[in-house]
Amino acid sequence: MDIPKPHPINTIAEYHRFMALPKPENPLVSVVKFEDIKRQPNHCPGSIIHNFYSIALKKNFTAKMKYGQQDFDFDEGVMHFMSPKQVLTMQASSDEDFKHSGWLLLIHPDFLWNTPLSKKIKEYGYFNYNVNEALHLSEKEEMLITEIIEKIAHEYHTNIDNFSQNVIIAQIELLLTYSERFYQRQFITRKKVNHSILNQLDTFITAYFSEKSLADKGIPSVQFIAEQLNISPNYLSRLLQLLTGQSTKTFIHDKLIDLAKEKLSTTDLPVNEIAYSLGFEHSQSFNKLFKNKTKTSPLEFRQSFNLQRKVEDR
Repeated sequence: MDIPKPHPINTIAEYHRFMALPKPENPLVSVVKFEDIKRQPNHCPGSIIHNFYSIALKKNFTAKMKYGQQDFDFDEGVMHFMSPKQVLTMQASSDEDFKHSGWLLLIHPDFLWNTPLSKKIKEYGYFNYNVNEALHLSEKEEMLITEIIEKIAHEYHTNIDNFSQNVIIAQIELLLTYSERFYQRQFITRKKVNHSILNQLDTFITAYFSEKSLADKGIPSVQFIAEQLNISPNYLSRLLQLLTGQSTKTFIHDKLIDLAKEKLSTTDLPVNEIAYSLGFEHSQSFNKLFKNKTKTSPLEFRQSFNLQRKVEDR
């Protein structure tokens, strides 16, 4: 069965026409109330892809969402963020699932052109998560975000002058900064979810290392591991940094060194064979990593371990 292609929406004006909204007051930025969208859900395509940033603040939203082919956790969520060229799919059991309130902020990249935010917006991790949970806000946080969006909406509906763009961009940057703060808070407060991911990571790495995949496939990349966990590399790295103080690469290397120590202490395999079995093409790379982590070479570690064992056997 052929999978329908996502419906492309290239401009904000096109989005307004598509959703049966009035013409936008600025072709490069728009603030929309979800209650004002007139297009009927049964006339919407299954998936859309648009060429601008979107920031949504949703209330009473019960439809299911996907980025690409991956589920997006919006249960009890309030905000979600999309960058240009991302595919969004919404599924609902009835039209009632689509009836929600809140705000939608649309920002074309050209609106940010030649401003510091043009580059900085790409550094906010929540725009780049291929799979992620929505931002959950407390009542006080939601009021703060709503106030900022309403200020943007006020400026948006005011006659354009030489200050309009700068004022709106300043408010957008404030909105993104608060969102970053609230996501950091969410990493901490939703420990159960985050530790579940950490457990999945540990289980996956253990299984991958025990199935001789290292020798056949090599050391798994951060991208590959993130895909197996259905999260983005950026999300995984930030989560590990918060929970363990390590980067994903460091986490993988530490697991490799633990396995290397086991092989060095329980087998008589040559060091180069151990390096190969751990996914290293060259034993020099393995030796360098091992010494960097343990302050001793693999051969010295084996010798010191064997010496200690002989002493214990006496």
